[in-house]
Amino acid sequence: MFNNIVDFYLKSHPVTLGVLVLLSIYFIILNWTFFYRYFSLNSWSARESASLENLLLGSTTVSDNSFLNNFIRSSHIISKEVLELAKLAATKEATKGLSVLSVFASTSPFIGLFGTVVSILDTFAHIGQASGSMSVISAGVSDALVATASGIFVAIFAYTYHQILKRKSYELISYIQMQSDAILARKA
Repeated sequence: MFNNIVDFYLKSHPVTLGVLVLLSIYFIILNWTFFYRYFSLNSWSARESASLENLLLGSTTVSDNSFLNNFIRSSHIISKEVLELAKLAATKEATKGLSVLSVFASTSPFIGLFGTVVSILDTFAHIGQASGSMSVISAGVSDALVATASGIFVAIFAYTYHQILKRKSYELISYIQMQSDAILARKA
């Protein structure tokens, strides 16, 4: 196994190796972003869910841990506009990191494809210099396709993580909207 990795490293074009390094960095960043945001959104959703439950059970205001609490305390009058502003601020905070995952999901396959094209061009250059047989072509093309496979691999995770965090953000904003509606209903 180790010999195969060393052999791949020695045969590969420097651009392909650079592409694989870049995709590895992408993968590390997207995993860090996902797990950090996932756990923080879960914690935040739990606080908002508990606050909503207290409101539905008869509490007159949101809990101290609720995102809405800061907006309600800073405003002298609880209005629809203040609560809408809080919802917009929560949406902005909840969707942090989604753009990074979206960019990674859309660019990773193209970065991998770039590495593959460069490797295939390198393979054809070597065929022209030596007596090229089918084994030279197949070995070069199979090594080149590693970059495309890596790009697709990273893109799958980035897109999946993006969709999961998008759904978590939607659930969180729904809790905030329900709390706002409950507060306005009590006020009327």
